[in-house]
Amino acid sequence: MGIAALVFDLDGTLVDSAEDIAEAVNRTLDDLSLPRVSEATVRSWIGEGVRRLVATALAHAGSERSLDEVMPTFMRHYRDCLLRSPRLYDGVTEALQLLQACGLPMAICTNKPSALVPPLLDHLGIAGYFAHIVGGDTLPQRKPDAEPLLHAAQRLGQAPAQCLMIGDSATDLGAANAAGMPIVLVRYGYPRDLDLESAGALAVIDDLRQLVARV
Repeated sequence: MGIAALVFDLDGTLVDSAEDIAEAVNRTLDDLSLPRVSEATVRSWIGEGVRRLVATALAHAGSERSLDEVMPTFMRHYRDCLLRSPRLYDGVTEALQLLQACGLPMAICTNKPSALVPPLLDHLGIAGYFAHIVGGDTLPQRKPDAEPLLHAAQRLGQAPAQCLMIGDSATDLGAANAAGMPIVLVRYGYPRDLDLESAGALAVIDDLRQLVARV
């Protein structure tokens, strides 16, 4: 494929963090005396950044509370729940070890706030695999805008076309297409309403270890 570097999404691609994100949302709703929602519902909201997540939760509850008013409360709960029960998807550590052994530099490009990414990677034991982190607040733009992926490619010292994006959602797909970066999608994440099979990805995989043979 001529791939020289890899750019990974985080939530839904490397890490299943939906239970913890849902708990942060629900603690926020508790504080606002609004009804809790299911983890499955929150899974369908993940991927477009924390402000969109909270805005969606407020709209779902029929609340007219100001987003700017609610965000500090949510961020407090998000930090408190960050390391509550996240888990790596099967095969992630082994895949990262094999990809690192291939000499491929790797970066994270996520819409999660950048300050929360290193503690999560450290907790899960995978921080050492990534040379750079582009978070949801690193730039003014977030995925599906092209800029975060273009920035990641620049930090990796490669043209976007020589990098491979690995993600799980329409947000990742849109960003990769906008950046001119090839993408592989995983089946196990938070695809929401994305039809993975017709998305035009280079491949759709069930396990990150399948990626090794493709790079």
